[in-house]
Amino acid sequence: MKVTVLGSGSSGNATLIEAGDTRLLVDAGFSGRDLERRLASVDVEASSISALLITHDHGDHTQGMGVFARRWGVPLYLSELTRAVCAELLNGKERLVSYRTSEALEIGDLVIDPFLTVHDAVDPAAVTVTECATGEKLGIATDLGRSTATVRSALRGCHLLILESNHDEILLRECAYPWSVKCRIGGERGHLSNRAAAELALELYHVDLCAVVLAHLSEAANDWALAEDVVGSALARRRYKGPVTVARQEQPLDTIDISALRRRRLPAQLSLF
Repeated sequence: MKVTVLGSGSSGNATLIEAGDTRLLVDAGFSGRDLERRLASVDVEASSISALLITHDHGDHTQGMGVFARRWGVPLYLSELTRAVCAELLNGKERLVSYRTSEALEIGDLVIDPFLTVHDAVDPAAVTVTECATGEKLGIATDLGRSTATVRSALRGCHLLILESNHDEILLRECAYPWSVKCRIGGERGHLSNRAAAELALELYHVDLCAVVLAHLSEAANDWALAEDVVGSALARRRYKGPVTVARQEQPLDTIDISALRRRRLPAQLSLF
């Protein structure tokens, strides 16, 4: 399974997952044209996308969903509540498919398990995505006000984690955001801090965890190097040796090949001759 974060932050989020002949796009927080441009930059044609799944109704996850789904005839997966709130982005010509949290979906070579999160959206979800052939598991969990038992249970056993590390608590207090915005971001229905992300990553660590991507970083209340250091240092205490990288807003992150990462972690076989 290959994963490319096409962009992540308060101005837009989208992630591409590829397995076999299946290409799944999770979230479409950029314009339809920008989504096509970002896909082209990683040598993927928009017409090859198998499905588009939306996690919740906020604009930085939904902006281009209607345009993209209509133009390329891509099935659009979203919950009924999210569909109702985002009605103005739809015109009835989309191929809509409803999903519910805690009910698995099969899309081509992938199994998607949506699960409920705590966030100030109408019906917020995160997802795990598992490749049927290999059992490789990806977790995408951004827009979390706090970690819950449901979140922790769903994300166990992931080979790759895309995890929110939105803000540094001190930088959030000192930045120019209005107090009401600071309270929203730091509240239980807002976003995870670097410290909270590190605590969650530590709890989710297991010997087969291959890579961690930190996502949805605030431009005003965080620093890329700081987020990497806080989460990376915490995982290092568990002797985690994989990469910890930050997804950027302005351009796609390098594609992550989970199969290749898993092969590198296997001990070299001793020759019999």
